[in-house]
Amino acid sequence: MALPTRIRYRDAGVNIDEADRAVDFIRGHARSTFQPGVLTDIGSFGGGYQLRGWKSPVLISSADGVGTKLKIAFLTGRHDTIGEDLVNHCVNDIAVQGAVPLFFLDYFAVGKLDAAVAGQVVSGIARGCRNNLCALIGGETAEMPGLYVSGEYDLAGFIVGATERRRMLTGASIRAGDILVGLPSNGLHTNGYSLARKLLFDVASYSVNDRPPDWPTSIADELLKVHRSYLKPLTTLHDAGLLKGAAHITGGGITENTPRILPKGLAAEIHTSSWTIPPVFETLRSIGNIPAADYRRTFNLGIGMILAISPRKLSKASALLDKLGEPHSVIGAVVPSARGRVLYR
Repeated sequence: MALPTRIRYRDAGVNIDEADRAVDFIRGHARSTFQPGVLTDIGSFGGGYQLRGWKSPVLISSADGVGTKLKIAFLTGRHDTIGEDLVNHCVNDIAVQGAVPLFFLDYFAVGKLDAAVAGQVVSGIARGCRNNLCALIGGETAEMPGLYVSGEYDLAGFIVGATERRRMLTGASIRAGDILVGLPSNGLHTNGYSLARKLLFDVASYSVNDRPPDWPTSIADELLKVHRSYLKPLTTLHDAGLLKGAAHITGGGITENTPRILPKGLAAEIHTSSWTIPPVFETLRSIGNIPAADYRRTFNLGIGMILAISPRKLSKASALLDKLGEPHSVIGAVVPSARGRVLYR
């Protein structure tokens, strides 16, 4: 009997040599983020991190992805900011609970691995980790032929942070009369891209290099703006005892995220004339004639973070934000309500 043709893993679509090159890229970027608590190197079966200097620590974790913002990276061939989006999004999700980030792990999955593209993605992850003093201690790079369209990939991340038990931000102390302060977003951040792509590319027939009226940049530049990290202003206000709660405005917009920090019987009264909605959102609304409720639930409308602050501490909080160079505006207040959780005025 004739021996069968020899078939290697590469013949099934998985290139181990390219994976090794990708790991070489990743190792250098990851090491640039290491903190004193990191106990293991990239390549270990699991990442080790030692908690130091905490009295009664509570670990706060979150996992998220970048969503269809990835499609803009694919269209433009620009992959170096997507990783920073991922880290900042995850950092914000734990910072609103009073935590500082400790370590981060990523998941990068692709049909056919390109080590150079993987390196660009991880460079963004590493930059986000360095900027947030967070260690990139591991992750997974998975090549799965047949599962992903050629030239595309998926990206997700997992973050762990910590806070002292007494410093957890839960929103439980929020009361009627507290002031709601908005911190500006940097565009769409990482939400609403499926609708934005449909409106811009399918309905309005723009290309990624076009610049719609009133936009300061091209569609590519606007849609790839990095999701902001609010770690510094949140930590600064919390350390000063000025913050009662914070809501990260992500998927669901102001409508669905603000109530997540409000005790029962309270609502957020939002004054929509108190800030200027950036042109990118107004263009999208106009192209699609989007109903007001959908508009507010899909996009952040220029507000990336909402802070709940006592009226008597507002001037101190505002002064600290000014000192940080952080633009902000009073956008509403907490009110008693049995009718709804967000009331637009």
